[in-house]
Amino acid sequence: MCGRMAVTLPHDAMVQVFAAAPANDLPFVPNYNVCPTTDVHIITSTETGDRRLSAMRWGLIPHWYKKPNGGPLLINARAETVAEKPAFRAAARERRGLIVASGFYEWTKDADGGRDPWYITRTDGSPLAFAALWQDWKQEDGSRLPTCAIVTTGANEGMSAIHHRMPVIVEPDNWPLWLGEAGKGAATLMQAAAEDVLEWHRVDRAVNSNRASGPELIEPL
Repeated sequence: MCGRMAVTLPHDAMVQVFAAAPANDLPFVPNYNVCPTTDVHIITSTETGDRRLSAMRWGLIPHWYKKPNGGPLLINARAETVAEKPAFRAAARERRGLIVASGFYEWTKDADGGRDPWYITRTDGSPLAFAALWQDWKQEDGSRLPTCAIVTTGANEGMSAIHHRMPVIVEPDNWPLWLGEAGKGAATLMQAAAEDVLEWHRVDRAVNSNRASGPELIEPL
């Protein structure tokens, strides 16, 4: 799964890397502790193939929810079931995006049950592009709230030592396919990253609090 992340890439760098036009309401960066229900940076593509960098609430809200907390918090979508789950199946066909992150956190437990956090990044230092699904939710005033979820899959061998699930990480050559710019076949991308794509290190338990902030959260312990 993926339940917390960090974003340190400046907006102009995101625009350049993903060849996307930026919205005016992007979340602030750097943010070393991005939590569910807050806004994340997401790349989407229009029908004409123009890419957009915008903000969306992390936690997809299905259209039938009467309020944002009207059901389970859907921050992740399992790759194995997105084609059948009512909350995700239309988005999997028509509304795919790439959530931009510098790294993400996962936790293991020590012998006493304490939660030890790990910070996971790409080995090549480039930004992560998580496969995502998005959905506009109609608010009481009639306005639309854009929301999203990260697609996850079973962990590769290395990551399985930390957690049995991991985000689907889309490689640059496959961004057009996932975004719907290069025809059909996006489902083939919903698999674990190769073993050499990610690296990780232990970080301080301070990040266990969703109120924690600052660059020290990602420093090796």
